[in-house]
Amino acid sequence: MGTGPTVAPRQVGILVLDNDPHGASAVKQVLDSEAWRVRVVPDAQMLLSELKSADWSLVVANAAAMDLESPAFFTLREIATVPQESGGRIRALFVIPETGERRFTQQIEAARLPYVVRPYHLHDFLEKVSDLLVEIKVIEAPIRLVRREFGALRKKKKQASRLNSMFAARDVFSYTEEEIAEYEREEAQSAKDKRKTRINLGDPYS
Repeated sequence: MGTGPTVAPRQVGILVLDNDPHGASAVKQVLDSEAWRVRVVPDAQMLLSELKSADWSLVVANAAAMDLESPAFFTLREIATVPQESGGRIRALFVIPETGERRFTQQIEAARLPYVVRPYHLHDFLEKVSDLLVEIKVIEAPIRLVRREFGALRKKKKQASRLNSMFAARDVFSYTEEEIAEYEREEAQSAKDKRKTRINLGDPYS
């Protein structure tokens, strides 16, 4: 008995709204590193045009680049809050400049939309992004790696399933002793840097 046609998985497509060229370039660089399809638009009208003409998984929007009382915001809120079980295919993540935190936070929280405040750590940003992509099932599991996970991976991979799902890794991940040591060195340096100051996404590889 034959089977039906195989449905190809959706490609991860991320639309970035940002009218600050430096900030937009930094965000695109980070997202490009995951081999996702990324497009940057500088204004809300272009954002709406892209949402109508292409298949996007996530919108990363600089709150300062969008009027939160505009039709564009209400449209994005409407499509980004549809549950995946009801056909929701897109999510939104707002980036709030630290200087505008009081100005934007209340409205975005009232709309039940997720956000991050910039500056923030690169890994924190990617964790937020991956959680939203998992929610609409365009990636299988969060991309984040945490130190507590390595003990389980070193012993038996099956132990990873006992961890809180927030910290689950993709089954395809495997690590050599050298990779684990390198990761731990990077984490130690990151922790040291965070004690001094928060890392600005504008310099994602610092």
